[in-house]
Formats: sequence, C-alpha cells, structure tokens
Amino acid sequence: MKSPACDHEVSRDMNPLLTRFMEEFSFHVASSEAERELAFRLRHDVYCEEIKGIHPTDPVRRLEYDIFDKGALHCLIHHRPTGLTAACTRLVTPQPDAAAPLDRLPMQSYAAESLYDSPLHPDRAARGSFYEISRLAISPHFRPTPRGKQATEPAFSSGQPRLMDRRTFSLLANALFLSGCAIGRLTGTHLAYAMMEPRLHRLLSMSGFYFSQVGSEINLHGKRSAYCISREQAETGMNRRLIPLYRYIQAQFAQQLAQVEAPRDKATSCP
Repeated sequence: MKSPACDHEVSRDMNPLLTRFMEEFSFHVASSEAERELAFRLRHDVYCEEIKGIHPTDPVRRLEYDIFDKGALHCLIHHRPTGLTAACTRLVTPQPDAAAPLDRLPMQSYAAESLYDSPLHPDRAARGSFYEISRLAISPHFRPTPRGKQATEPAFSSGQPRLMDRRTFSLLANALFLSGCAIGRLTGTHLAYAMMEPRLHRLLSMSGFYFSQVGSEINLHGKRSAYCISREQAETGMNRRLIPLYRYIQAQFAQQLAQVEAPRDKATSCP
C-alpha cells in the first residue's frame, strides 16, 4: 500500500462525495443468523426476483443461500439514514479437509471447464492463500438512476427519512470489492477470485483494479468470466482517491473480526 505520508496527502484532498459516502454507509461482518439472513434476503430479491437466475432456497421467508454459505464470511453494507441493507457479498475460502464441494471454490463447482489451465488456476494456488468473492448484490433502491428514469425508492412509513441524495450510490460496487480486499488483508489471504460480467470488470478496471482473466466466458445469469487479482495488485493499482475508503472499511472490519469468530470455524448452519 501507499506510505503514511501519501495517506495523509490523500486525506487532505479527499473527494467530498467519498466523505459523504463514509458518513452514510457502515460496513459489517455478519455475526449472527439474523444478520446473515439480511444478506440472504437481499440476494433473494436480486438473484431470484429481479434476475430470475436462481431458484429461491426458502421461498416462504424469501431467502437465497447455498452450501457454501455455511463457511463463508458475509459482508453487509448498511445505509445509516434509513437503516436499510444497501449491498452485500460473501467471501468463500476452500476447506481442503471438507467433503466436496466445500474443498474448492464455488466457481470450480459450476464453471470448472471454463477455467484456463494456467499458473493462476485455483488448484495451483497455495492452500489457505485464496478465496472467492461471490454473490455481490446491490439493492435496487441503492443504484444510481439512469437519466430519464424514475428512482426506485422503498415504501417508507411516516417519519422515516427519504434516500434523497443518490450520488453516493455510485461507490457501492467499488465498496463491495474493497470489502473483499480488506477482509483478505485482515485474514492473511493473498489472491481473490470472482466471476464477473463485462460491465463490472470495466467498472473495477476504471478504479485501478486490474484483474487477470482466468476463464472463458460462460452464460451464468448473463455472460460472465472468471478473474483473479492479488492483494498486492489491488492495493498498488487502486485509485488513490479510494484509499481513505479502503482504510475506513479495514478499520470497521478489524474491530469486528477481533470479536467475532469466522463462521467456518464454528458449528453453524444455514437456515
């Protein structure tokens, strides 16, 4: 990462939009079943209802989860003014001693044939050094509104604040990936894999996150390919104006991880 002197320089000319984003949004590692269900419910709304690419696991409670969620770390982004869950993602680390498919990344279960035979193949990565960022979901209420379209807002009860200024929402996609980087640094893992659509790959590249493509394009809820990036590549290439946000996310997660044992080390189960 950049030197402390550089961090100080960045903090002095921090973008006001970034400052407002950090005031409005907080970052959490799910530490209870109720918090994990917030992620599962948002995933249901996005992947089952909106994209219609995945069948709901629990249609009655409107939850979407799979076998990998039992041992995953779930990251949530909450909108402070409304108390709503704006976005979520999960980090899955293979468990070599577990039964299949938990001994591999999720992408190796459904996209194994698309992965290139290269030095970056997950089978060639050192044990415990890599993870997959997956199930990224941003609530429709917290997405930038295209020109000429009506903003999507939830139904608020009397007295609840409105979303109002939506300009900060453009940072949520980067914030989800920065959450994965921050958890990777705090847990000592070095290589992040992800299945991404071309649009997200372009967006992250514009922010200085230069992923290596490690698989051919497949049809998975749309066109997606497997990518990976090392923590060093992510941190050195990162747009300097995102550094304060990265530090902010790290600080929030560090406090939580010091108190919460990772779900994969506990006898937990999905609902």
